[in-house]
Amino acid sequence: MSAPISIVIPTLNAERDLPATLQSLMEGLQQGLIRELIVSDAGSDDATLEIADEAGARLVTGPASRGGQLQRGCAEASGEWLLILHADTELQPGWTAVVAEHLNSDRPAAFRLRFRANGPGPLWVAGWANLRSRLFGLPYGDQGLLVRQEAYLSAGGYPDQPLMEDVALIRALPRAVLLNADAVTSAERYIRQGWFRRGARNLWTLMRYFLGADPKKLAQAYRG
Repeated sequence: MSAPISIVIPTLNAERDLPATLQSLMEGLQQGLIRELIVSDAGSDDATLEIADEAGARLVTGPASRGGQLQRGCAEASGEWLLILHADTELQPGWTAVVAEHLNSDRPAAFRLRFRANGPGPLWVAGWANLRSRLFGLPYGDQGLLVRQEAYLSAGGYPDQPLMEDVALIRALPRAVLLNADAVTSAERYIRQGWFRRGARNLWTLMRYFLGADPKKLAQAYRG
């Protein structure tokens, strides 16, 4: 049988983080879970494309827009399952056993969030993200997303929008479950802006999106 999972990673100048993310996927290759690696790039001018090419990835390029990048990358996938990861998110050892067991399910799934940082701020933000995922089935993209391609297509896929593309898709899918495995992601924005300030800003952005705010305007404010 062919390996079931297509990995899709959106990138933009990710040379610093991408190698560790790709290294964390080696376990999946060794266990025969990964069918292909697709990197959807938005115009990197660093070594991102060279790193992806050396890893044997299929490269897809196009305009910068997280939703558009993911849409293009997923359109190239041939696996029964999609595993969408951010370029700065590493799956932790042992993830393959948990994922392999979940492949017997039809439900979308995400990983428990952790940050590459210590202290009360990272624990608070990750704890809220994991609680939100358990209670409301609403993980964010930095937790990864494991979803059957059939369900992804039935939900309409990722919208081509610069922010909240992950929320838009997850709301259109069956309720996601939280896997008993960790995804560790970058804490750079939180460290730069402050853990509680950034966490509150993320929550406010989510509320505005639910109330119908334009994702383009939200993206401008979010990255400002």
